[in-house]
Amino acid sequence: MAQDSGTRTLISHAQLRRGRGRFIYWALLTVVVVGFTLVFLGPLYWMVTGALKSGQEIAQTPPSLFPEDPQPQNYIDAWNNLALAKLLFNTFYYAAGAVVFQLVLDTAAAYSLSKLRPMFGNVILALMLATLMIPAMVLIVPQYVTVIDLPILHINLLDSPFAIWLPLVANAFNIFLLKRFFDSIPEELMSAALVDGATPLRTLWSIILPMSRPILGVVSIFAVTAVWKDFLWPKLVMPSPETRTVSVGIYAFAGGTPMNVVIAASVIAAIPTVIVFLIFQRNIMSGLTTGSLKG
Repeated sequence: MAQDSGTRTLISHAQLRRGRGRFIYWALLTVVVVGFTLVFLGPLYWMVTGALKSGQEIAQTPPSLFPEDPQPQNYIDAWNNLALAKLLFNTFYYAAGAVVFQLVLDTAAAYSLSKLRPMFGNVILALMLATLMIPAMVLIVPQYVTVIDLPILHINLLDSPFAIWLPLVANAFNIFLLKRFFDSIPEELMSAALVDGATPLRTLWSIILPMSRPILGVVSIFAVTAVWKDFLWPKLVMPSPETRTVSVGIYAFAGGTPMNVVIAASVIAAIPTVIVFLIFQRNIMSGLTTGSLKG
């Protein structure tokens, strides 16, 4: 390790200024950047260009890098034949409900654990985090049994949006993120609010939430992407064609639909989440790092 102006680096500035050291550094950096770019953007490029190919061209071996005869009509066919408007509306509706439920209930849980500090709060948090060690597939059967016969109320939630919303509420990871962010808020603000006669609920509404917009944005984005990309659970609890999500709907129509049209439908389905990420990527990074600055 070399030290220069208080900054420690793996390679010293003197080595970087030499001809060979500079060449090796930039060569490795270029290889790494190009490699990761291809890994992440390669499948996306293949999907977008594959949707413009004919059925024969997309099935040929080896595959073509560019469409020989671009067919944008595939996107129109996908929109009309697969009823994407209905599927996207359903998915957006489920995602919006998941955001509301998670923001209300997960924020209340995190605020209680962070600022109200109930008895055995650390034990409760530890048990919540322990659930992250349980594979999601293990929980499918008990969750499904619960959905088809909700305890106490004995209600069947199949084809109901609550079958998607309720399991998403109990999200230990989001509660932990929110708690870490709330922990970074100075206790002096809480004390000042208490002196002014503010109740815990008033303090949450007037002080904590306005300061927590970055992390609330992160939780919202996580909730949207979780609903948008999920496949197995919506397929189990939304058997009716009228209540399907976009991923389940595309899968259901894939059997009798040309591959290029199915890929075009996948591109359309991916556009909303890509737009959300591009718009709010700054919020994601700031929300994830702010709570970790506290030592």
